[in-house]
Amino acid sequence: MMPTLDRAWLEAHPLPPIAALGDKDARGRVLLVGGAEFVPGALRLTGEAALRAGAGKLQMATVRSAAMALAVLVPEAAMIALPADEDGEIALEAVALLQERLARCDMLILGPGMSAGDRTEQFVAALLGTPKPGQTIILDAAALTCARKLKKLVAAHEGRVILTPHHREMSFLTGQDIDVIRKDPRGAALRVARAFNAVVVLKSAQTLIASPKEDEPLLFEGGSIGLATGGSGDVLAGLIGGLAARGADPLRAAAWGVFVHGAAGAGVANQIAEVGFLARDLLPVIPGLIASLEPER
Repeated sequence: MMPTLDRAWLEAHPLPPIAALGDKDARGRVLLVGGAEFVPGALRLTGEAALRAGAGKLQMATVRSAAMALAVLVPEAAMIALPADEDGEIALEAVALLQERLARCDMLILGPGMSAGDRTEQFVAALLGTPKPGQTIILDAAALTCARKLKKLVAAHEGRVILTPHHREMSFLTGQDIDVIRKDPRGAALRVARAFNAVVVLKSAQTLIASPKEDEPLLFEGGSIGLATGGSGDVLAGLIGGLAARGADPLRAAAWGVFVHGAAGAGVANQIAEVGFLARDLLPVIPGLIASLEPER
């Protein structure tokens, strides 16, 4: 029987405390890479979610044509302008610009707003190529689906990669028909977690969080139907990333992120409507929810 992700689980697995005298470096440095000329806004949702979750510093890297507008939308972040290819996607030459910053970050979130393709796969492979002890990586959206051929690279990070697929992305990742995934999401999540040596967040009405170190995934059944909207997954990726930057291990960051994301959806649904709220409506309620779930110290 799958254990339930609920308040009791969170109480038994609290977030690492934030030092009262710590500075922003102590709360972790997030590097967020993604976006394209035609999808520039995804990084705003992911980046703000990381900061709302408590990350100390945020750098966002996207194509040069979108960088300035994004910098205005998220003035709390440092901006890295990257070259684009002829399709408006991040060019392979950007890897050299990111390597130094990658070496100095605690958390890499890769993929929001990117499109899948051979060059994306090469780009993702290059950034995964040099594991850094203690660094956590989230592969989301196109970076996730491109990882199908990168099992060894992902596994080399020793369980510190988090994969965040919905059922269709899981179908791309595994090569299995989506109906197979729907019929046995537990089996799919466990197989991928073990094959990639990674934490898997399989998103659906019932979300499963599988770890390569556990026999059963966590089951989360909360949230709101309104979370099935564009940008919701971008918020979740940033939320998990911000918690990991603060020092939570990958499984704990993923579980807390999923629970808070679901609670935010339920709360906003009560305030606005069950269907029709926007992904960005989730962002302001994240800090209060996390604070309400943490034990008094």
